[in-house]
Amino acid sequence: MRIKSMTATFGTLQGATLTLGEGFQVIYASNEGGKSTWAAFIRAMFYGIDTKDRDKKGHIGEKNRYQPWSGAPMEGSMTLEWQGKDITIRRGQKGTVPFGAFSAVYTDTQEKVPGLTGDNCGELILGIGREVYERAALIGQGGTLTITSAPELERRIASIVSSGQEEVSYSQVERQLKDWLNRRKVNKSVGLIPKLEEELVTLQRNYIEAERINETINQTTVEQSELLAQKNALEQEMRLHKQYQQQKLNEKFAKAKGELMQAQEQLDTLHREQARFGSIPDKAFLKTAQGEMAFLKAIKPEIRQGEEALAQAQTALEQAQNEAKTPYFPQFTGEEAIRQATQQVTLWQQTKNREKKTRVLTQLTVGLGIVAGIAAGGILLCAPELVPMGIQSPLWIGMAAGTAVLLIAGVVSGIRTSKLKKSAEQILMQYNAEKPEEITALAKDYYEKMEAVERARQHMQYIYAGVEEKRNRRDACQEKLFNFVHSFAPEVKDLFGCSAAVSRALNLGERELVVRTRYESTKELFEALKAQGGQDVQTLEYIAPPQRQPEETAAKLGMVQSQLEQVERELHTAIGKQSSAGDPTELAARQEQVERELNRRKQEYHAITKAMEALKEANAQLQAQFSPALNQRAGKILAFLTNGAYRDISLDREMEAMAAKAGDVLPHRALQLSKGTIDQLYLAVRLALYDLCVGGNPIPLVLDDALTAFDDERMGRALDLLLERAKQGQILLFTCQKRECDYLEKQAGAVHCTWL
Repeated sequence: MRIKSMTATFGTLQGATLTLGEGFQVIYASNEGGKSTWAAFIRAMFYGIDTKDRDKKGHIGEKNRYQPWSGAPMEGSMTLEWQGKDITIRRGQKGTVPFGAFSAVYTDTQEKVPGLTGDNCGELILGIGREVYERAALIGQGGTLTITSAPELERRIASIVSSGQEEVSYSQVERQLKDWLNRRKVNKSVGLIPKLEEELVTLQRNYIEAERINETINQTTVEQSELLAQKNALEQEMRLHKQYQQQKLNEKFAKAKGELMQAQEQLDTLHREQARFGSIPDKAFLKTAQGEMAFLKAIKPEIRQGEEALAQAQTALEQAQNEAKTPYFPQFTGEEAIRQATQQVTLWQQTKNREKKTRVLTQLTVGLGIVAGIAAGGILLCAPELVPMGIQSPLWIGMAAGTAVLLIAGVVSGIRTSKLKKSAEQILMQYNAEKPEEITALAKDYYEKMEAVERARQHMQYIYAGVEEKRNRRDACQEKLFNFVHSFAPEVKDLFGCSAAVSRALNLGERELVVRTRYESTKELFEALKAQGGQDVQTLEYIAPPQRQPEETAAKLGMVQSQLEQVERELHTAIGKQSSAGDPTELAARQEQVERELNRRKQEYHAITKAMEALKEANAQLQAQFSPALNQRAGKILAFLTNGAYRDISLDREMEAMAAKAGDVLPHRALQLSKGTIDQLYLAVRLALYDLCVGGNPIPLVLDDALTAFDDERMGRALDLLLERAKQGQILLFTCQKRECDYLEKQAGAVHCTWL
């Protein structure tokens, strides 16, 4: 059986097609190129999508993980050679179930393949179930080569070792027996047996309790009668205490009433005295007025100091203004002085530059005139033949005229040069300076003095504002104070009169406060006694107080009431227990029934325990038969892969592998090995499982990046091993490394490499 081609809309694959040949097939693709998706697609085409696989932390269920990224329905087809014929299987969406629709037809005729369904497709074509396929023929899926045990794999192993009639695995039977055992007894408190034991103890305790309850009811009834008599006597004594306390309250009420009338008379007298003056303001306002007078007294020296500081600031301003005066920058600001100085220096520089140019022109013109005159005289004296007419010769006349023009131009230029020089000197003389830098220095000095003037002006304004603010506050406070005092003492005309009027008002207010406070407290006491029940009684009947204090009587009554309540609770509890405990005859019958049920469950527990021991012994015998064959086959493969470094492999029932080197006393657990050696160890185990579980009907062996952790030497040995195995059936190696293809190209034989 081999796969010829596949077309998939599955995960990252969108209508992708992969064509495969016979023997060893290497499919190369970079990361995220779809290698693992193709491997998962092969499994899904044979066994469908596990819809029970749910999303959880760190894991995405198959139906969501391989949902096409484009949003299209999940679907695919696979053409393969099976039983000598080409068939095509197809899967697609069925309602909300991914890959729920299935069809299988012969490729040539499109006739339906009989007996092949979506549920049995993998087992009929490959001869093994999904769990065995994932552990023996699909290697490296999920990024690890480690292997775990599974019920189906156990059944497969058992069928190989035994007669082949095993229908369930050891773990399934063991789990069922454990469930039965746990149902009867998990620990000391959970299970049928502990519940029956607990019920039996409860029944025995209830029977004893029923006898004790009757005795308790009789005793508590007698105690209840005695305590009721004590309670009635104490309640009568408490009523007597209340009558005595009412008598005392009435006496206090009469005294408080007299004191209230006296306080009212004193308050009325004080009000008549206050009537001779205006209405006395509230004490808080009077205290505020005293504070304002203190403020006026304190602010007076502050204003005087401020006025002195203001005078000093005005003097400093005038001094700064006098120091800043200069004839060079009259009425100028500092910026204007800097600007004028800059302009004058620039003008001086321009004038000097023009003077230099004019002086050079003068010298050049005069020089040329002199040279021309000398040349004309030389020609006349030394070469008269050139001027046959003498000085009347046109040539000589022209040369003489040119000389004169040049000399005149030189004189004019010299006069202009002199004027420019004088203009430049006048600029410096205007500022009594010898150099233009002095003009700039004068302007800078003037600027700094004007800055000082501005600072002095701002300082003066700041002090002036402070003095004005204090004056305004003084005037406002004084006006407010006089307005307030005139409201109750209109005759006041100065601050001294204000102080006297406020002190007099405070004195009257304090006296009123004392009298009013006494009146209010007395009234409050009178109202409180009245609220407590105080009454005006003409004649007070004398009542003798009980021997005990009210607190002692109340405490005694409370204790008796508490005891009575406790006894009544005990009585009610005993009556309730009597009704809930049940009939002793019924309790005895139920106790006998529970004892029989408990004995039966204990016998079942013992029988199940024996069955589990027998099951473990039988499984150990199967393991003893199977493990040597699997360990021996896997050990040979690992020895080849590691070039003899590791020779022995041992597996437990959970498929955890250990390996040993030659000469090692104890094998090493897989976790003690390197990542590459672990992958080689479990690759050997998986290939051995493939040999044992698949048997003589080879099916495609799929490896998904199974050699990535191998070094180059062990990778080469693994590829050699796979090349040899490919002679018997199809092998698909998905890889993200080019080194496998590079190695295989150097080997003899044709290896088909596909680049995704």
